[in-house]
Amino acid sequence: MTALPCHGLDAGTDARARDWRARVAHAFSRAAPHYARRATAQHAMGKRLLERLPDHARDVLDLGCGPGDLTAALATHYDAACTVSGLDLAPGMLAEARRRHPGAIRWLCGDAADLPLPSASLDLVVSNLAIQWCPDLDAVLAEIRRVSRPGGRVLINTLAPGTLDEVGRAWERPAALLEFRDAARHRRAAYAAGFRRVEVTARLERFHYPDLAAVMASIKGVGAQVAHSGARLSRADVARAARRFETLRTDAGLPVSYHLLTLDLER
Repeated sequence: MTALPCHGLDAGTDARARDWRARVAHAFSRAAPHYARRATAQHAMGKRLLERLPDHARDVLDLGCGPGDLTAALATHYDAACTVSGLDLAPGMLAEARRRHPGAIRWLCGDAADLPLPSASLDLVVSNLAIQWCPDLDAVLAEIRRVSRPGGRVLINTLAPGTLDEVGRAWERPAALLEFRDAARHRRAAYAAGFRRVEVTARLERFHYPDLAAVMASIKGVGAQVAHSGARLSRADVARAARRFETLRTDAGLPVSYHLLTLDLER
């Protein structure tokens, strides 16, 4: 899950969009050094995309690549004749990707709705838990279609309503979470973008943690939190949240649910 807030908003919201992009990029850049260690859930969900890869591709993009582990897996999956690129908005993530994976992968800093790539240049676009950070879903999918070749595949993991519900209930701040979009909204956007085949599948992924600190580290530690204005949390706030979360504990630990949507698209 990494940073890809995007252009495509009207002039009245442009300043807010710039601020949002800057805050998300900063949060993910700051998290970059320890992202791979804390992104257990993200890695597990990324494997769902690897199971769907086409047998052959010669130009591949990992959109919202973070520290590049999925990008490297794509490069390993395909032969040396395949050009693999990883793109992210956060410079810190790209620096970590270059450090971790110094091979032939091309690393790009860019925005999901203004991709620095020619039209019809990609056989495959893969994106794991990134586009939920984009305010303008229609613009993002239209841009992904633009850079895809006829017959090209697009495999995207994103998140639906209900994601992190336990976290919102514990903090009694559900409004502070992202406004996740449902499967129907993604289907409409994909068809509007011009994809000829659209498949959206839903799956509940649930992970467990020993305590509230581990839960929050799994979220903040991968950059998936953007600072909001308001009063700072006190120790009493944290203690109350911990008590509320404890009411949800199972034998496996404290649950955190991700309502995963997988988009399998063809241009």
